[in-house]
Amino acid sequence: MKNMQKKLHLVSLGCTKNLVDSEVMLGRLREYEITDDSTQADVIIVNTCGFIDAAKEESINTVLSLHDERKKNSILVMSGCLSERYKEELQADMPEIDIFTGVGDYEKIDQLIASKQSTFSPEVYLATENSGRVITGSNYHAYIKIAEGCNQSCSFCAIPSFKGKLHSRSLSSVLKEVENLVAQGFYDFSFISQDSSSYGRDMKMADGLIELIKGVEAIEGVISARILYLYPSTTTFALIDAIADSKVFQTYYDMPIQHIDDGVLKVMKRGFGEKKTIELLEYMKSKPGAFLRTSLIAGHPGESDESFEKLCAFMKTFEFDRFNTFGYSNEETTSAYTLEQVDQETIDERAEKLGMIAEENTLTSLQKMVGKTIILVVDGESDEHEYLLTARPLGWAVDIDGEILINDTSDLAVEYGKRYEATITELVGTQLLATLIRPSH
Repeated sequence: MKNMQKKLHLVSLGCTKNLVDSEVMLGRLREYEITDDSTQADVIIVNTCGFIDAAKEESINTVLSLHDERKKNSILVMSGCLSERYKEELQADMPEIDIFTGVGDYEKIDQLIASKQSTFSPEVYLATENSGRVITGSNYHAYIKIAEGCNQSCSFCAIPSFKGKLHSRSLSSVLKEVENLVAQGFYDFSFISQDSSSYGRDMKMADGLIELIKGVEAIEGVISARILYLYPSTTTFALIDAIADSKVFQTYYDMPIQHIDDGVLKVMKRGFGEKKTIELLEYMKSKPGAFLRTSLIAGHPGESDESFEKLCAFMKTFEFDRFNTFGYSNEETTSAYTLEQVDQETIDERAEKLGMIAEENTLTSLQKMVGKTIILVVDGESDEHEYLLTARPLGWAVDIDGEILINDTSDLAVEYGKRYEATITELVGTQLLATLIRPSH
């Protein structure tokens, strides 16, 4: 009867927080066969991103191109941040879509499809341990969403306008989900939210993230974990210590600073100035084996040539292991929307210049690894070459920090998703090569 099974094609755009919601939808639609070929699908879901202009454009283009090729009588669903943020406009302007839903109804997706109804719950959805997600893309790593929404009021960010205030999951719910996934064979976890360092503040927890670290450490079978998206003004020295001292959590600090110049940080409403931000960063960097990642915005209103040069100088000398740059995108519903704007050409030039500094930073970070013996996970065959394997050190985040290529397996019987000790032998261009030594237990 397999060929009678209805087929589902799902596209998850934007961030990993979106991916968790997409995995919840897959869990609700288990009776469908997943297909990569959208033209064969009975149901097509695009879980959209509505963060900045480029993401909005990608979401709309993806939906329209899928519509052009879909088969007759198939159902096209648009869910997620973009449809939540622009629900009135999109419903009026996009007759191609059969079902619209926002950020509140992921667990009801099966009912929406059955009734062919659009719906927007007033509540933002937050997965629990009972959501029945289907983890995609890995047999050993999973993202765990610990909160939704955000209490910060950054001038450039529209997220609180459609995701609302910080809403944390109970610690017991988070730990229960991790336990369930460990029982299924997962051992590496990335904890995510819009503002992870504020976790638990809405539940009157003074040090929610430290409590979470302790709770996760007590779960047998968790080998490795990391926390993504710390916010400067809610990151404490005690938290930095707890991460560094943990036997399970990687000494991995992902704190988007957005800028370093006091004037620009003030316009951005970041709640933390240059001095305190640098104090935190220096403290993180002082931890043995620390890996630092950040994000910047180029061309925010109020960024003068002088403040931009200051940012460049800092990024060159501080040497993050990785950083991303976003060109400023002017978003309605944000407080920066009505400020005097930097022209697009300048924004692009500045973003490009920071991008070049980021490449230099990454290269320096990679060079420091040559000759070291580390623990990594072999993920599969490399896209580069059939004789090479792609692997990731457990100290790096999935997808965003890159890969290491294995060009010598030392004749070991290699299993994908398993951990190995490996020696990094050389850096070729921007690519590290490594030799496997032995399985790691």
